[in-house]
Amino acid sequence: MTIDTESDKRAADAGMSTAPQPDRYDIQQPRLGPGGWLRWMWRQLTSMRVALILLLLLSLAAIPSSVIPQRTVSPLKVSQYFRDHPGRAEWMDRLQLFDVFSSWWFASVYILLFVSLAGCIVPRAWAHAKVLRSRPPEAPRRMERLPAYATWRTEADPETVLAAARTQLKKRRFRLNPSAGSVAGEKGYARETGNILFHIALIGVLLAFLLGKLYTGQGGKILVEGSPEGFANSFTQYDDFQSGALFDEKNMESFGFRLTKLDQTFERLGTQKGAPRDFEATVEYWEGAEGEPRSGKIKVNEPLTIGNTKVFLLGTGYAPDVTVRDSSGQIVLSGPVVFLPQDSNRTSTGVIKVPDVSQGLQQIGFDGIFTPTAMVDPSKGWYSTFPSLDNPALIVTAYHGSLGVDAGVPQSVFRLNTKAMEQYKKADGSPWAEGLVPGDTKTLPDGSTITFNGVKPWANFQISKEPGKEVALYSVIAAIVGLVLSLFVRRRRMWVRAVAGPDGRTVVEVAGLTRTEGGGLGQEVRALVDDLRAAAPVVSTGGTAADAAANDAADVGPDKAADGAGDGAVAPDEAEPGKAGPDAAAPSAAGPDGTEPDGADAQTADREKKDED
Repeated sequence: MTIDTESDKRAADAGMSTAPQPDRYDIQQPRLGPGGWLRWMWRQLTSMRVALILLLLLSLAAIPSSVIPQRTVSPLKVSQYFRDHPGRAEWMDRLQLFDVFSSWWFASVYILLFVSLAGCIVPRAWAHAKVLRSRPPEAPRRMERLPAYATWRTEADPETVLAAARTQLKKRRFRLNPSAGSVAGEKGYARETGNILFHIALIGVLLAFLLGKLYTGQGGKILVEGSPEGFANSFTQYDDFQSGALFDEKNMESFGFRLTKLDQTFERLGTQKGAPRDFEATVEYWEGAEGEPRSGKIKVNEPLTIGNTKVFLLGTGYAPDVTVRDSSGQIVLSGPVVFLPQDSNRTSTGVIKVPDVSQGLQQIGFDGIFTPTAMVDPSKGWYSTFPSLDNPALIVTAYHGSLGVDAGVPQSVFRLNTKAMEQYKKADGSPWAEGLVPGDTKTLPDGSTITFNGVKPWANFQISKEPGKEVALYSVIAAIVGLVLSLFVRRRRMWVRAVAGPDGRTVVEVAGLTRTEGGGLGQEVRALVDDLRAAAPVVSTGGTAADAAANDAADVGPDKAADGAGDGAVAPDEAEPGKAGPDAAAPSAAGPDGTEPDGADAQTADREKKDED
């Protein structure tokens, strides 16, 4: 053949090339489209793998709430964190780390987990409902292929054997499906019921959390021991208050209480000196506007329940009792002032604001440090060496000017705004600062005085109403029940076949199949065989050799036979014609005549595959 043109030559070279042609081997994948992608994402979201990942993420997302103070639990600690680390706290607040359970990122993981569990449970529960309505599959044709199997011959008629099998299987709580010549039984449905119950209980816990966030109402209140004012459950009485989006102030229960006594115990000896040992608040409370006062006690983790509301004891501290007089001797402030503890020995800081000074227009503010057991160090200054009131002292410095309380802008009672104030000076020009013990009175340069009368303890209470806690409790109980069922209930199937043999005797076959992991299948089959022998005794061994072999096979237990499923199994009949013995090769999927298994075998295999899916 002669190549006439250059194009023919190029064509010939291309035809001789062994490189794959792109247009010839380029397989075009079908496009999923929006609907296909949505189905793919839904299947991924409702898979068990993604559900476990979301559960792990939810657990990780809750960790910051245990190491970072939360506004809903301890607003005082959050305020202190802002004072100690203002820059860091500002960024943490932007990330909602002080309100973890109200943050958008926690809510996102929570909603995805809720949808994932719901999408997994609904089809699974529907499939389980179909299984509960269905009947156990009939006995397969080749029962000897099952992992636990036994057979023998008996003089009893087949109906007697089957009647005894039905009785024994019912006694073992099997659900039966009798058919011609055989009885099928199945039990252990509670295992899957437990699995579904466990997952539903998880949804219940999530719902309880959601109800708590939507309908919860909780706030804090600091009460000083012996204060006659007390607390009434009204929105305006709280020091701070947080509520859910659906909380209704009109549904707040009517009650009140006051702190009559606060007992605090600290370790005095050993390496744990100063460690808290016990806190107990004795309160007088009443229900309704005209309720009779009753006495109650509140401890840490032992709240007082009033109606559907619980009162918790969160923290304690000290409130120095002071009296401030102006230069004319008139009392302008008198009573305890709450100071916040700063360390384990209760070294506390606080401010005393005197806005109602009658002489002149200037206001007075004191910045103070309180020490329950005072110690002075030249390098550290005043500090406390023990949290009890062994040697109380109050150290104050004073300012005069405008406190800023008349501007209408809310401000913290624990901070002093000195922008429009000037510090008092002594005659030598040094800042005015004095230390006081109970009973001391100090005079300011303008003639005003401050008297340290004594100390009273205070307690910080959290008043909380969370309607979802009961749902959470019941859900956790249901989850435990479901987990126990799924772990300890074993799925089993049993078949008993009794047909007349060629010699007129009844051939009895018993087989079992485990649907879950765990041993004991061979023992269960052996026990059923032993009970059936009372109604269908084994024929005497005085017959043929085949009879003797069959009787021996009926006595073989799990100790003698191999079990492909890991259970002890009863050996197959070695003497039955056409049946595999211990020395035979492993049976294939085809029947003894080379054909495929019959409908019963296929039905069993299909159900096994569906259950695994």
